[in-house]
Amino acid sequence: MTSDAGSGAEEPGGGPPDQAAPDEDAPRISELQEEIGQLKEAVTSHAVVDQAIGIMVALGRVTPEDGWAVLREVSQHTNIKLRSVAEMILAWGQNGDLPPDVRATLEDTLDRYGPTSLPEDSPPPR
Repeated sequence: MTSDAGSGAEEPGGGPPDQAAPDEDAPRISELQEEIGQLKEAVTSHAVVDQAIGIMVALGRVTPEDGWAVLREVSQHTNIKLRSVAEMILAWGQNGDLPPDVRATLEDTLDRYGPTSLPEDSPPPR
């Protein structure tokens, strides 16, 4: 007796036709979980970068597009990932610490987009 594929008969594995066995779903589930993790990290990274762009806008009196360009250039010239540069700038905004090489590159880059004076370089208020 032969089985017709269109008859709705069960496949030899015991499950309905066109339904993968649980073992076959495991790699796909793992891929999806990894993708979810990457998306969560991207959302967090995006927020950090956006906040750092805001600091560039306020500090350098540049447009958000130029703020993005400043971060990108600092990242490229210091060979530090953009997200890490953004994290350093956020920490700098909170505690005043910025590695000297990053600070120098930031100052130079901001000067190209518009003259600026970093907070500790500003004259005291009168």
